Amino acid sequence: MDEFNTLDDFNFENKTVLLRVDFNMPLDKKTLTILDTTRMKLVIPTIKELLNKNAKIVILAHQGRKDSWDFISMDNHAKELEQLLNKKVDYVDDIFGQKAKKQIKELNIGDILFLDNVRKIPYETLKKSAFEHSKSEFIQELYPISDVFVNDAFAAAHRSQCSLIGFTEVLPSCAGRLMEKEIKQLNRILKNPDKPSMFLFGGAKFSDAIITIDHLLKNKIADNVLLTGLPANAFLKSLGYNMGEKTEKLLLLEEETNSLNNIKKIYLNHKNSIHLPIDFAICHSNKRLEIDLKDLPSNYHLFDIGEKTIKKYNKILGEAKTIFLSGPCGVFEKKIFQKGTKDIFNYIANSNAYSIAGGGHTVAAIEKLDLTKNISHISTGGGSLEKFIIGDKLAVIEALKKSKKLIQFS
Repeated sequence: MDEFNTLDDFNFENKTVLLRVDFNMPLDKKTLTILDTTRMKLVIPTIKELLNKNAKIVILAHQGRKDSWDFISMDNHAKELEQLLNKKVDYVDDIFGQKAKKQIKELNIGDILFLDNVRKIPYETLKKSAFEHSKSEFIQELYPISDVFVNDAFAAAHRSQCSLIGFTEVLPSCAGRLMEKEIKQLNRILKNPDKPSMFLFGGAKFSDAIITIDHLLKNKIADNVLLTGLPANAFLKSLGYNMGEKTEKLLLLEEETNSLNNIKKIYLNHKNSIHLPIDFAICHSNKRLEIDLKDLPSNYHLFDIGEKTIKKYNKILGEAKTIFLSGPCGVFEKKIFQKGTKDIFNYIANSNAYSIAGGGHTVAAIEKLDLTKNISHISTGGGSLEKFIIGDKLAVIEALKKSKKLIQFS
């Protein structure tokens, strides 16, 4: 890509590469074993390419946050990566001390060394500029014994943290294949989407979705926005519908930052482009029961969209050439309320539209439905994805852009 370097721009022969990845994995709370290795699998192409280009690889990653139960060392991560690669991965319980530096210096072509959790560095998560971070002891100790910095941690690309941006000031730097792919695919739906372009938002949060919806419609990126879950309920509440006590309690948790008046204003400005449910599924006597919009308020939780909404949405989606998907349509964890998610996700997966999905619960639902291969691109981003969509600059991308202008590879 023109704005920043990629793996195509450097010669990695016999070079020591610092590879920053996002291997912040879901763990079993009791055993601390890794439950899902999807994030690792997505970085394998970058690692294999570096190995094929005769590099020496040093992996930088984090797990959890300080004082959190999942804040652990990275030795199990190294073992999991070793199994996925079917190749030896060494681990050192150090980051930039004498042990780590000794092993880095002794690396041979094709070796992989996994360092300990970078969030054990006291200043790792401080929000500073790349230049300020570059003056830290961590960066100053490792960069003289390294040749290239490769960042493949798109899921953390919105964070201005030391290991993510500090090296870009002192080493030739580039994006890994996952980072490159994420930016390329997201630009496809935001800068030059095939039209009509449609965005479907669901899930159990609505504050971020409201900001995103307004941006997409104001800038004519989206032709239609289809809402399910809590985002839909927030819009309906803003239009004067009494959703029922249980549903409205959930809305109140986020209402302070997104007043109903503001949501109503967004709807009225774009009412021809925002589509809302016309029926819902509730749990009555342990069974799925569907009710119409006119039947509100309900004394029960609204756990899913109903058949009429599914039919309505699939008809709209049938016109789409580009679809962005974020959030299940209902409480997907409960089997009897998987219908909305299952029917709409299957419809999108089997359509001819270019489709992108993002968000942890969205991806989990896609995997459970065995639709991964049918979605054009699945994004690893959470916060980075949201910021990218609304046009915010991502700290990591900006640092890579600056580095391209600042440092030439020799």
